[in-house]
Amino acid sequence: MTRHPRPAVPRHVAIIMDGNGRWATARHLPRVSGHSRGIDAVRAAVEQAGRRGVEYLTLFAFSSENWRRPQDEVSTLMRLFVSALQKEVGKLKEQGVRLRVVGDRAAFDPALQRLIHEAEQATAGNARLHLTVCASYGGRWDLVQAVRSLLATSPDAAALAERLTEQQLAAHLGLAFAPDPDLLIRTGGEQRISNFLLWQCAYSELYFTHTLWPDFDAAAFDAALAWYATRERRFGQTSAQVAAPAAEELRA
Repeated sequence: MTRHPRPAVPRHVAIIMDGNGRWATARHLPRVSGHSRGIDAVRAAVEQAGRRGVEYLTLFAFSSENWRRPQDEVSTLMRLFVSALQKEVGKLKEQGVRLRVVGDRAAFDPALQRLIHEAEQATAGNARLHLTVCASYGGRWDLVQAVRSLLATSPDAAALAERLTEQQLAAHLGLAFAPDPDLLIRTGGEQRISNFLLWQCAYSELYFTHTLWPDFDAAAFDAALAWYATRERRFGQTSAQVAAPAAEELRA
């Protein structure tokens, strides 16, 4: 029987980090405790991605819709973001990790915007792992801002709409510097993508786990990679078409 080719380690892993609040509530702790513990899980994911040879890791930290949460929780999340930037950038630089933050930065306090810029500049020369934190981000926002950017840089684009290609629009998306995610992980038990990377995840393998984000450790990351390794990625083709190149290689 012909063996279908299986993907190796995904080049790009994206994660919806869900379950911080429920983790804290289950332990009779304030929700901020879950968010604080979640930072440890971020550190573990970054380290494990680097060990396993993942090139791009994208984390959904704060959505466009999260601004609707209670003001005290939003304020706490912003303080944690500032603290994490201040504490972790030095480690990321040492580990060869390049940090980018993608989202509507205008919504952030100027001091946070400055910290983000400084963190990106400090790690700009790194290439071992490309870490992207999506904050104040939404997939629909990303598409709208891409169209605005395209029109701003190509005023004649509207007149040439019929000739507009996917590649031209994709070049203006927030993650234009990265390949599309091979694997999208969502923790916390929910099975939806919640307005995250709507364009980029068109052909991503979707892995849902009941593990809450603060408990998502190196072993949980490896379990997701092991599941991914069982997938046959066809991109619209049939299994026979996917298997044909591998069969040709064996005969050669």
